[in-house]
Amino acid sequence: MKHMLFLLVTFKIIKKKLTKLRDRMGFQTISNTKKSKDDSNNTHEQQHSLIPRAFNLTHHTLTTNNTKFIHSGYDSWLVTHPSALSSFDKLMKGVNEKRIVVFLDYDGTLSPIVNNPDRAFMSDEMRAAVSEVATYFPTAIVSGRGREKVKDFVKLNNLYYAGSHGMDIMAPSVATNQCDNTTLHTNGNGVPFQPAKKFLPAIQEILKRLENVIKDIEGASIEDNQFCISVHFRQVHEKDYNVLEEKVKSVLAKYPLFCMTEGKKVMEIRPSIKWNKGNAIEYFLDTLGLSNSKNFLPLYIGDDKTDEDAFKVIRSRGQGYPIIVSSTPRETCALYSLLDPSEVLIFLSRLAKWRKRS
Repeated sequence: MKHMLFLLVTFKIIKKKLTKLRDRMGFQTISNTKKSKDDSNNTHEQQHSLIPRAFNLTHHTLTTNNTKFIHSGYDSWLVTHPSALSSFDKLMKGVNEKRIVVFLDYDGTLSPIVNNPDRAFMSDEMRAAVSEVATYFPTAIVSGRGREKVKDFVKLNNLYYAGSHGMDIMAPSVATNQCDNTTLHTNGNGVPFQPAKKFLPAIQEILKRLENVIKDIEGASIEDNQFCISVHFRQVHEKDYNVLEEKVKSVLAKYPLFCMTEGKKVMEIRPSIKWNKGNAIEYFLDTLGLSNSKNFLPLYIGDDKTDEDAFKVIRSRGQGYPIIVSSTPRETCALYSLLDPSEVLIFLSRLAKWRKRS
């Protein structure tokens, strides 16, 4: 009896430690639907490395032991969307003499998804990995957030930034120093490219109207991303979602030149112009002097529906690696996958090390 009690206590201790480790690494499960009352724990967790230094975790440890826990169909989904980590050597063999250009989403890719969007901090380890990648390859952050806001999160000056789903693009504020002995062609005038600039007055009107109509819905919040507006409902009670959606649509009904799309627990309101993350990728490639070149290989890592536009552009070019970050099977135009931001960190670190050795 004492022996069984000892085993039971030991099992509970081990289970508790494994749960803490999984949470620190950013794993999210589809069965976890509880909303935290505040984000203080999230902030504390994100200040640590996504990969604890005390552990030497391999891709096998990160995926094989967790995909069944995350979703029973994940293994079969990996057959058609293989892990970019397991396929890393194969991907690099396909590079040959081509030049890699790296595009990265932010939320859910470089940082875990959190309840409070203002606390979506990336780890110091992730920042170091992105910075190192940017020393070897032209690298851009393509986010739905405002350009200045996402730059404040990333805190790196040797990158290209595209905010508001690509409607606000700026070249690096400092000279890049890619180690491929080629010249980057940038406008170099310090002026952002903003195809939706004429919509700014209307966006501010919509913002004020939205703030007024949703103020009584508990948990709802609005984020001004300059050229688009995000209505976050991650902390909204399920019973209030339909009311929130109707209020947002009632405001948009007065602005026919705007549309609404939905991402991960967020409604995105933006101008109805033919411009998205895919167009931003094409603009970047043209700015880099690569739009008509076959001697380059674009790599895009993202986790949301809006990243599908970028995946489509890369696939349409017949060259490049669109990589989706997802812990659940889903329809996507991506060819490869990564489980979560912790695997993105490993992938970027391996990419930098590969380039350093080559």
